[in-house]
Amino acid sequence: MRLDPRTGWCLGVRHCPSANFNARPDGEISLLVIHNISLPPGQFGTGKVQEFFQNRLVVDEHPYFAGIAEMRVSAHFLIERDGAVTQFVSCQDRAWHAGVSCFAGRENCNDFSIGIELEGTDELPFSDAQYRVLVELTRQLQAAYPAIGLDRICGHSDIAPGRKTDPGPCFDWARYRAALLDKE
Repeated sequence: MRLDPRTGWCLGVRHCPSANFNARPDGEISLLVIHNISLPPGQFGTGKVQEFFQNRLVVDEHPYFAGIAEMRVSAHFLIERDGAVTQFVSCQDRAWHAGVSCFAGRENCNDFSIGIELEGTDELPFSDAQYRVLVELTRQLQAAYPAIGLDRICGHSDIAPGRKTDPGPCFDWARYRAALLDKE
């Protein structure tokens, strides 16, 4: 996996382009937001997240889908339980992952952030493969976009408190941050 900062696309990962994006108003990339997602909830490896971000979710396949099928959302990346990475939107563009949000007094975090979805739930620990790949991807993003310092990496719950809970209490922030600081 290698991020091409010119195009904003990662080489060596699966690309599933989403129509749910637009141009960044100022071109700024200075925040990384960590999320979790599973579709149907609590089920992994279904391919439904990819369908959801590409507006191809079949509503009658699961009762939960009826409530979300009309939503138009995306993220830049999804890291599955086995560490496989899918990219939906170029980092140069604004993915629609944060919704109503605020970081350090600044609203509309989609304007200046990159969103990474981890396949998971608030109730289950994430896999070793996910942490390994998340650290690798984060390092590449930080190299390409140096404004994303450790103090500018947060969870969805941090920018949308009371509305969102992800990545949830099972996400090991200490493990993730320690791995980012480890230069080996």
